[in-house]
Amino acid sequence: MKSLLEQKKTLLFLLAAGSPIAFSTWQTLLNNFSIEIAGFGGAEIGVLQSLREIPGFLAFTVVYVLLVIKQQNLAILSLFILGLGTALTGVFPTIVGLYLTTVLMSIGFHYLESTQQSLSLQWLSKEEAPKVLGQMISVRSAATLVVLGGLYIGLEFLEPSYPLIYVVAGGITMVIGVFCWRGIPIHGGGVEQRKELFLRRRYWLYYALTFLAGARRQIFTVFAGFLLVQKFGFSLDQIVLLVLVNAAISIWVAPQIGMLIAFIGERRALSIEYAGLIGIFLTYAIVDDPALAVGLYIVDHIFFAMAIAIKTYFQKIADPADMASTAGISFTINHIAAVVLPAALGLVWMVNHSAVFVIGAGIALLSLATSQLIPDQPAEGNETRRAHGVLVGGGGRLG
Repeated sequence: MKSLLEQKKTLLFLLAAGSPIAFSTWQTLLNNFSIEIAGFGGAEIGVLQSLREIPGFLAFTVVYVLLVIKQQNLAILSLFILGLGTALTGVFPTIVGLYLTTVLMSIGFHYLESTQQSLSLQWLSKEEAPKVLGQMISVRSAATLVVLGGLYIGLEFLEPSYPLIYVVAGGITMVIGVFCWRGIPIHGGGVEQRKELFLRRRYWLYYALTFLAGARRQIFTVFAGFLLVQKFGFSLDQIVLLVLVNAAISIWVAPQIGMLIAFIGERRALSIEYAGLIGIFLTYAIVDDPALAVGLYIVDHIFFAMAIAIKTYFQKIADPADMASTAGISFTINHIAAVVLPAALGLVWMVNHSAVFVIGAGIALLSLATSQLIPDQPAEGNETRRAHGVLVGGGGRLG
């Protein structure tokens, strides 16, 4: 009989495995599917990505859903909806159809991410959180490696249609959701969660880092892959192979990054990420060699694991009862820029694609400056570094 903690970790790892089976397939096929089948250009892909982020922007509504459904069950239901939206994607290969299935998929994805983050920070101790969060990224990467490895082999030898690929990937995710629903006992979060919306002044640095992380993510998620397809003519099987390489690397690297964060602290870890991103984005702006573009794409992806540091920073400074509500609010903050940037930068892309990545470098520079305010030992009452003896920040509550 598994211990309570082992059962909780099992659920977290199953959710971590189920999500990328659907989402990584959806994301990997998207550029080729949208260009080859749905006839998308830069403006259309920008609008689609903005629509995809609207459910993330509305993630704060999770606190109201938790009034009628337990957090664990909502996470599992969200996984099922993610799979359903993915399965339906290839059935409607038009601009409007792709917009609608993207929104459905995104509702499941973002509610899952919000509840999974909340459950992780409630169920894991502060000491083990960086390591286990790194392991969860490793599990996601392993699942991505398996499913996209099968996709790559299928594309090479069987030439499956887009609808078949989407149905299989989405169906597997839905099956995992059903298994979690029926096979994992319901567990509480430990501390009773506040089911109301609020902003706290003492969390302002976490909110700022979360907002900037959302802006940074769009440069990679939307435009780095689009660069490879549009500028360098990468085929679908080449994109799949590249994602496989990223997944294989992350299986080993992500847990190491988690342990690194536990060792050097959140401020130093984020400083490494943002300093590296400045150079990566500026090089994206001028790259003419496809091999170099591939190298940038891989290193850019590795840096994503550093975002664990933002979560563990919040876990250390937060009231344990704030986890669920703040997880939803943080996803909303993360997606404020995400709703606006893809469409806006899609228009910039049509004029000069290099300018998109220069803007990304500016975002990384601002992130680097902001991360320097994280103290050496974050804790309740010690949320930001002191400057000349005066605390930068404060307590209290807004709203």
